[in-house]
Amino acid sequence: MTNRTAFITGASRGIGRACALELAKVGNKVVLAARNREKLEEVATEIRDANGEAFVVEIDLASSDSIKEAFAKASKDFATIDILVNNAGVTKDNLALRMKKEDWDIVLQTNLTGAFLCTQQVLQGMMKARWGRIVNISSVVGEMGNAGQANYVASKAGLIGLTKALALEMASRNITVNAVCPGFIETDMTSVLSEELKQTLMGRIPLKRLGSGQDIAAAVRFLASDDASYITGTVVDVNGGMYM
Repeated sequence: MTNRTAFITGASRGIGRACALELAKVGNKVVLAARNREKLEEVATEIRDANGEAFVVEIDLASSDSIKEAFAKASKDFATIDILVNNAGVTKDNLALRMKKEDWDIVLQTNLTGAFLCTQQVLQGMMKARWGRIVNISSVVGEMGNAGQANYVASKAGLIGLTKALALEMASRNITVNAVCPGFIETDMTSVLSEELKQTLMGRIPLKRLGSGQDIAAAVRFLASDDASYITGTVVDVNGGMYM
């Protein structure tokens, strides 16, 4: 059991929620951050009911002011953030030919710039403590590409590059930075896919199933632990073999 504090963005549902529950389960205090306070409170209640400690902050990853404010609120209750999970993400899919600049901007701003700005908020505290874990949730499409998602793919590929650069910068301070690349996971984001498209996807996944939030959370829990102290700058693929 640890007694560290983890800050998870996009913690109100899907992968972020699963990560928050998992990190709380092994004894971390968790700061749940997302735009939807009501949903965050539901997750917080679930954690508290299991005797965990949870704190809720609203955050809009597209706004640098909102990011600063959220971390300032969290640091009033917790002196340092030991673990950061950059998970929040949005999609605005379209073919590149038709993609509006604002749809490009909002996805890059939220998924990549937002993650960078969150990371900046925790680095000093981690450097002072000489211990830190940063886990960036990228995506299988950031490695293999996907038609109709130039903005999303670019943001997720960017996260992988950011992971490697930060891992090099932070290694001497005992701060590890890694990325997890989920494949197709059963979340609200994938629930809108047609049955036909799901079957087509299954054909591309050797394990013949969509992943669960729990599959991702298990990888995050490991990377955020002391057991993963010699792993940094790495991309962990959790995709059922869809991309190797």
